[in-house]
Amino acid sequence: MKVPLLIIGGGLSGIAAAIRFARFAPGALILEKHSRIGGLNSYYFRNNRLYETGLHAITNFAPAGNKKAPLNRLLRQLKLSRDQFVFHQQFQSEILFQGCESLVFSNDFQQLKDEINTKFPHSADGFTQLTAFLSNFDPFQITPFNSTRIFLESLLSDSLLIDMLLCPLMYYGSSIENDMDLSQFAIMFRAIFQEGMFRPGGTIKDFLDVLASHYHSLGGSLRTGAEVRTILHTNLTVHGVTLTTGETIECDYLLSTVGLSETLALLQKPETDYHVPRLSFVESIFQLPENKRSHLPQDRTIIFYNSAPEFHYCSPADLVDYSSGVICFPFNFNGLPQQEYIEVRSTHLANSSGWKALADDREGYVEQKSVTAEKSKQVLEEIIGTFKQDIVFQDTFTPLTIERYTAKKEGAIYGSPLKIKNGNLGYTNLFLAGTDQGFLGIVGSMLSGVSMVNQHILSRL
Repeated sequence: MKVPLLIIGGGLSGIAAAIRFARFAPGALILEKHSRIGGLNSYYFRNNRLYETGLHAITNFAPAGNKKAPLNRLLRQLKLSRDQFVFHQQFQSEILFQGCESLVFSNDFQQLKDEINTKFPHSADGFTQLTAFLSNFDPFQITPFNSTRIFLESLLSDSLLIDMLLCPLMYYGSSIENDMDLSQFAIMFRAIFQEGMFRPGGTIKDFLDVLASHYHSLGGSLRTGAEVRTILHTNLTVHGVTLTTGETIECDYLLSTVGLSETLALLQKPETDYHVPRLSFVESIFQLPENKRSHLPQDRTIIFYNSAPEFHYCSPADLVDYSSGVICFPFNFNGLPQQEYIEVRSTHLANSSGWKALADDREGYVEQKSVTAEKSKQVLEEIIGTFKQDIVFQDTFTPLTIERYTAKKEGAIYGSPLKIKNGNLGYTNLFLAGTDQGFLGIVGSMLSGVSMVNQHILSRL
């Protein structure tokens, strides 16, 4: 069997890449290791109820009339109409430090500017300079690592403000400890602060079903339960892949969305010498009856918090660092219909090595998951009030869960600290897309797949 384009990974980057290619040529094939597509943004069932994984909110909201916005460019590239979706914007979100310092922001960027002018007046001019700089900055240029923290210190006079601005951007898009590459900061600053957050109507399954249906209507193919064992290549030209079943599939072009290290392993190439810790997380879902909604914040969609004297975004010494994290209320989006149940989600930094040490100790692993959920609830209750007595279902995902279901090495959802911005791995017909190409978030990862197909594959047809 031979196909013109083979895509490893059925996450959102791979699906978007396949749709883009299928618009112009038949025969694209997605190979997904697991039984469902979606990758980091998928779903599972418990007690006949659907639970989403990964999706807190989609960044990069834009009104329909803003044709240059990433969201609308993505829809045009995929030939999808906004009329096919219902988008619900966030109410407002908050950055909360040490229980008292707060910045509230929404999809109206002016709100954040007003907050900074009021609460950090000595840094107001510097923040204006920052936004002016970012408006003319090209985050997609190929440059060496440029420290965002050092850059911000040159503009803003308050270290607390710097940490507060970095906190949500790091939690939603940094693969580097205690810092971000300036290019990544620029992308995430626009995505979260200048454009804002939303979610589609329905569930992530509904969203994925629309994408899959559109892809199939264009003649594309998708295989789940199809794990790639090796990428076949001679010198710098790829010929195809071998699956774990022994089946061989040949291709003209190969696009890998599974990560840099993961792709090198499939090529049977040695790991890079870029020895930087990978960052992973634990996430818990706490489900409550809808009639308990009044016990929770009514006007907050997401709370990014830090309760420690200093903000540390790094792999913790213990299994989990509860001193900072993300609290998401997936029901607090404007216009969402009432549901039978609502959720509170918590995310904290985790030590992937510590969790991996429990891989062969089932009893110890289950116990630590339970401890993690209880400690997370205690921390959350200090911020949002008592709710644990109302919980009817809970589940916790660890770095082991993430690695098992997404194949992300060490459960690092933002991948390798080393990004290949142009997607070029040095092969004539193999390219990288997705997290390790440097685009993060749902819109970003989908644009990554589209841009790599446009740049490296469609341009050669």
